[in-house]
Amino acid sequence: MSSPATEHTRPTWLDSDRRLARFVARPAQRFLDVEASGGILLLLATVTALVWANSPWRSGYETLFGTEIVLTIGDFRLADDVGHWVNDGLMALFFFVVGLEIKREWVAGELRDRRAAVLPAVAALGGMVVPALVYLAFNAGTPAQRGWGIPMATDIAFALGVVAVLGRRVPVALKVFLLTLAIVDDIGAIVVIAAFYSDDISGGWLLAAVGIVATVVVLHRAHVIYHIVYVGLGLALWLCTFKSGVHATIAGVVMGLLTPARPFQPELEAEALVDTLEDESELSADEVRQVSFLIRESVPLTERLERMLHPWTSYLIVPVFALANAGIELSRGSFSAGSDVTMGVVAGLVVGKVVGITGLSWVAVRLRLGRLPEATTWPQLVGAAALAGIGFTVSLFITSLAFAPGAVQDESKIGILAASAIATVLGATVLVVAGRDARGRVPSA
Repeated sequence: MSSPATEHTRPTWLDSDRRLARFVARPAQRFLDVEASGGILLLLATVTALVWANSPWRSGYETLFGTEIVLTIGDFRLADDVGHWVNDGLMALFFFVVGLEIKREWVAGELRDRRAAVLPAVAALGGMVVPALVYLAFNAGTPAQRGWGIPMATDIAFALGVVAVLGRRVPVALKVFLLTLAIVDDIGAIVVIAAFYSDDISGGWLLAAVGIVATVVVLHRAHVIYHIVYVGLGLALWLCTFKSGVHATIAGVVMGLLTPARPFQPELEAEALVDTLEDESELSADEVRQVSFLIRESVPLTERLERMLHPWTSYLIVPVFALANAGIELSRGSFSAGSDVTMGVVAGLVVGKVVGITGLSWVAVRLRLGRLPEATTWPQLVGAAALAGIGFTVSLFITSLAFAPGAVQDESKIGILAASAIATVLGATVLVVAGRDARGRVPSA
């Protein structure tokens, strides 16, 4: 019989060695924690960019992100300004982590149970299609209609940051719903970028990119796990994708999706070896390295890479991206005449997201394709749908692809900033009020 002290020190389910806790719950918890805190840095970077771009030192902002960086290897030359290196280069690493996240969720996470993923997937579809249609209602038939993909995106960092602040007012199942919805939303955004925001496709470079992808697949099947090889292939894929006319960030997504999400080394074999070595009085350095290798390889590569890279993308790359893209000069002319682009983005993100997500969720529930998340009411789902209207990072990214620098691009960015602020206040308010009403109800017998 165990003592009281032993019972008090017993690990919780989340901290246990159960496979579900190790490979699903704890990685998801770390992901949520980093996203929520990363949203604070993202907000600070945005405010800094706006203040800097509207200060007497605006020329310094333009000089910094307009400075050309040239990469030369022999006769090969690759040149672009700092802003484009951030958007095309650093953001490829961000999308690589997005690809890892999608792969992990598909193999061992929320998307593994296809039936459980139906409702957030259908909701995400509504949250992409309806905002795009709302935007086109303002801009169809004009050159600005190219921006229809801008209000489709959801910024998971900001959305989960708001959810983290609200704490227990938001049911855990609703948080998982919002996370899963954002993952499906990311998949949709990736498809949109690849299919509709890539120009002047070069067949030769694209064929080379396909060849690299095939090489990666073959190496994985041959159980080649020398990571430096994949780093080199990833850089080569980025270059080929960049030169092919398909946006270079797609290379990051592809490499993430190709990363193995199952461990190379069976967990039981690694544990058995450790148990065997525990009985030995002396261990050589080679034996210690072997055990360390087996233990490491018993953890899926997707999880290891995500754990290593996610803080870098959340705490550095995305804030730098916001700093480079949110520097809009806010003059009286910026808000004149109620720009159709600005109005389309605001209406798409604020109205379109709520209508699309809530409407298709209702249809899916009525058709018994899914059910509401546990302990969640319809008003709470509406609040989560409103938070999905915080379309910041990817919306700004698509803006840079849809429009050249200038007035139209600035109008779109103003719409994104305004819509994100409105969606934050609206979503948080609805969730607080709905949470208070849900707690006040008496459960039916």
